[in-house]
Amino acid sequence: MKEPVTAFLRHLEMEKHASPHTIRAYRRDLADFTRSVGVVGDATARDVRAWLASLHGHGLDAASIGRKLAAVRSLYRFLGRRGMVQRNPAREVRAPRLSRKLVTFLPPDEAEAVVDARGLAGDARERDVAVLEMLYATGLRVSELAGLDLDALDRDARTVRVLGKGNKERIVPYGAPAARALDAYLGRRVAGDGPVFVNRRGGRLGVRSLHTIVRRAARAAGVTRRVSPHTLRHTFATHLLDRGADLRMIQELLGHSRLSTTQRYTHVSTAQLVKTYAQAHPRATLNGSTGERSREPSSSGHPRTDSGSPRALNALRLRTATPVSPSPLQ
Repeated sequence: MKEPVTAFLRHLEMEKHASPHTIRAYRRDLADFTRSVGVVGDATARDVRAWLASLHGHGLDAASIGRKLAAVRSLYRFLGRRGMVQRNPAREVRAPRLSRKLVTFLPPDEAEAVVDARGLAGDARERDVAVLEMLYATGLRVSELAGLDLDALDRDARTVRVLGKGNKERIVPYGAPAARALDAYLGRRVAGDGPVFVNRRGGRLGVRSLHTIVRRAARAAGVTRRVSPHTLRHTFATHLLDRGADLRMIQELLGHSRLSTTQRYTHVSTAQLVKTYAQAHPRATLNGSTGERSREPSSSGHPRTDSGSPRALNALRLRTATPVSPSPLQ
């Protein structure tokens, strides 16, 4: 019964304006499901559970299994609205419990070192610096940055028009360093419909190349942990929230449809409370009789640097165009 799946995928593309990446993921998940259950219209909740059990047996993690189950639920909802099935067997199956992971981010000094990219050289340096500045200054998804066209930039207003998930449009500002990096890279290129970031052949710079640029910059900056474009997105949001930005505003800048997705970053506020307590209470952090205060570890397990230093805060104010202020607890 492949025709209903084809109709559903077409619905995602034409009516929901899902990205090609999303459609490929749904197609792959639903093809796996149909191979397991046979006729989609005849599948039962027991069939769905058996399929999920086989996925678990092949070593898939809970997040991947949950995503596949969500795809099947969406398929049956679509078919139910079209009158093609009478019930949704996937609704009767509970999704696996996900472990709640803290987002990974860079402290301000490491973020600044990566974005400054002083260890990068070569003909593509100006482009690579502009890529790094824009990722940190705007918090764009790597696919959004790759898809950015010249006519989406307002270089006078220092804003970028972003077409995010589900073809939802938003306007994101960026700061002076990112503007200077773009000017150095783009020069006198006039606005048009071509890509902002291009490869040596003049074609659009791909997602994989953007990952390589970020990894290379992190390595050159001496950052040993794994850093990706999404790390810079997390860092953008974490630093804003850490400096008093409103959660709803961060949700809008990131293009999240649900506030609960943005609330992952509230762990930073907890870290600020612990840090302030450790600095203020006389018996909170004294190590024996030495009088030395212990350094609070970050979510990644590394000692946290002083993100409240004037240099770090000034760098954050400059790189993002979003007003930030010191935490009232500091």
